[in-house]
Amino acid sequence: MRLLRTALAAFGRPTPEIAAAERVHQMLSAAARRPEFYLAGEVPDTIDGRFDLLALHAVLAFRRLTALGPEGTRLAQRTCDLMFAAFDDAVRSLGVGDMGVPHKVRAMATAYGGRAEAYNAALDTGDRAALEAALARNLYRGKDSAAVPAIASYVETAGEALAQCSLADFEAGKALFPSFAPGEERRP
Repeated sequence: MRLLRTALAAFGRPTPEIAAAERVHQMLSAAARRPEFYLAGEVPDTIDGRFDLLALHAVLAFRRLTALGPEGTRLAQRTCDLMFAAFDDAVRSLGVGDMGVPHKVRAMATAYGGRAEAYNAALDTGDRAALEAALARNLYRGKDSAAVPAIASYVETAGEALAQCSLADFEAGKALFPSFAPGEERRP
C-alpha cells in the first residue's frame, strides 16, 4: 500500500475511484478487527486469524459489489488490489526480505482464492453444512469450535445486510456489517 500511495502522491491526490476503494478497504479492515470475533467467536488473534477474517469480509463485500454491475465490479477489483498491497506492506513489516515477499503474497492470494471459492459455493447453494465446514477449516484451522454455527449465522446475516447496500454506500465506506452476537445463530 505504501508503494501505491507513494505513486499516487507523486501525481497529487488519489483519484475518486482509489479514494472509494480505500474507504471500502478501511471498512473491511474495521469489520475484521472487531474484538467480538476473537473473544466470543474464538477466532485466534493471530496473523492467520486476522487474514481469514479480512478475507471473509472481503468475500462478502465483493459478492455484493459484483452484483451491483460493472461499476461495483471495478470497485471490488480496486479494493482487492489495495488489500493485497496492504498484505505486501504487512509481510515486509514482518521482516520478510524483498526476495521472499512475492512468494508470501502469492501464497496469500492463493489462500484468498480458495476461501472465496469455498464461501461463494456454499452461499450460492445455501449449503449451511458446507459453509460451516469452510469456516471451521479456515478460521479455526480445522480445530473444533463451538462458535462455528454463530459465525455461519453472522455470514448469512451479513450477506443479507450487504444486499441492502448501494454502490454509493460502498463508495462512502458506509456498507454496514451486522453485529456478531453468539447465541443468536440461525438454525439450518
